[in-house]
This record gives sequence, C-alpha cells and structure tokens, in this order.
Amino acid sequence: MTLCSLFRRLIPAAPSDGQRADGQSGAGRIDRIDPTTAIGWQAKGEAVIVDVREPHEHAAGHIPGAILNPLSRFDPSRVPTEAGKHLIFHCQGGMRCGPAAERMMAAGHTGTINRLSGGFAAWVKAGGPVER
Repeated sequence: MTLCSLFRRLIPAAPSDGQRADGQSGAGRIDRIDPTTAIGWQAKGEAVIVDVREPHEHAAGHIPGAILNPLSRFDPSRVPTEAGKHLIFHCQGGMRCGPAAERMMAAGHTGTINRLSGGFAAWVKAGGPVER
C-alpha cells in the first residue's frame, strides 16, 4: 500500500453534495475571530456572547452581557441564537470554547459559531470592556 492510498483510506474526501464532513446537512461552521472584531460586534450590539468558563472565573471578571454556560455542564438549549447577530463563544484562553462549539453543532446548530481567539485574556489585552 502506498502512502497516498493510505491517506485516502484514513482521510475521507470532502463532501460535494452540501453535506458536512460529519454526514449532517446544514451550513453550520466554527470560525475563529480576533478580539478586535468581537469588541466591535459587541459595541454595535451585533453579538450574542457565551462564556464557557466556570462560575468563579466569570465572577472574577466577564464581558458585559455575556451568558454564562460553563463547559463542565454545557447545555446547548441555553444558548440563545438571535437572527442577525454573531454568536461568540469564549473561555479564558481560547481552548475550552472549542469543545463547547462542537457540542453546540452536535446538538443541531446550523449557523456559525465564532470562537474568540485567545479567550477572555485576549479580550482584556485588546481593551474590551469588563464587568466585575
């Protein structure tokens, strides 16, 4: 078996019929956004922000208006999706929001979920507003 044929067997071809790679239909995807973009969307009222950190982290400081839905007990049904608004998931450093976004997609979300690159730490560093 050649290396190329092994890769073809291990990595399926991209779907070409409107199906996602996981076999489900829909246009949902997970993107990463920089803090400046997120701050701009939030300032214009164009974002729904979901904080997947734990309650003690949220209490120490959070993005104004962010909805707490900790990864440890993440519930996709508690994530509001508002037409015309960008859905942003964030954690402290940008890692935990990935599994939360995957759970949201697995629950049937078909829109775009934007992961905040660098998380809350990057938001603060970029000058985003913080409530304590």
